[in-house]
Amino acid sequence: MAGHVPMQHAKTTVEITHSSLKEPKVVGWLLTFIALAFLALFLVLPLITIFITAFQKGWETYLAAITNPDALAAIKLTLIVVLITVPLNAVFGVVAAWLITKFDFKGKNILITLIDLPFAVSPVIAGLIFILLFGAQGLFGEWLFNHDIKIVFAIPGIILATLFVTLPFVAKELIPLMQAQGSAEEEASLTLGASGFKTFFLVTLPNIKWGLLYGIILCNARAIGEFGAVSVVSGHIRGMTNTMPLHIEILYNEYQFAAAFAVASLMSVLAIFTLIIKNIIEWKAKHI
Repeated sequence: MAGHVPMQHAKTTVEITHSSLKEPKVVGWLLTFIALAFLALFLVLPLITIFITAFQKGWETYLAAITNPDALAAIKLTLIVVLITVPLNAVFGVVAAWLITKFDFKGKNILITLIDLPFAVSPVIAGLIFILLFGAQGLFGEWLFNHDIKIVFAIPGIILATLFVTLPFVAKELIPLMQAQGSAEEEASLTLGASGFKTFFLVTLPNIKWGLLYGIILCNARAIGEFGAVSVVSGHIRGMTNTMPLHIEILYNEYQFAAAFAVASLMSVLAIFTLIIKNIIEWKAKHI
């Protein structure tokens, strides 16, 4: 009898807690309507507008816009930048996450802060930093000029700027994941005689593969759409240093709206494709 009273009290407490959390159905419907209306107004409607405007003057105009030599050069440059920056950021992200989560050393917090730095610094300021370092009047400008090396207003500058703004994406996905997993499995593998590389490829990498892929997809999406930093260091040279976002801006400023939206529709397709892959990876990560 003495133990029956606390059980009743606990049951009553749980019922009261559940009752207090339960909202009227009308509140749920209202919140759902607000969320869907917001998404429709600010995401779906602009996306539909892009495709409607892109095809407004017909399929031939659309095809001419995306096969224009300047447009093809912008698409090619964007893909080159992505193919260089994403693998480099993936390697850096894995190494940084491994270092931060598996080792204790002085300056760890400083390293974590530095990885977060591109999130805090405006992309335009990041571009200006590279101008100050590698521009004609920059810190290394004279040396680069004497050795006939061009970074600013050339592809290397665009790659450096994109590397800077996309640097945290893979590392920020892996660090909390590896911290949550701990290091017990790696320690067991090393105790059994496996080498460090073998432990990484057979133990660590399988455990982080979905987080790594998720970070790579986010990094890829940002690299394709980066505008601010790339705009500062590119010089906007047609057919040479214009990525897809810069090419769209130029077309729009020249009142070539159909062509601008045609190229924008290509970027939108890439973004939707990236979103689909991201959701597939999230689903697989939850069901494995």
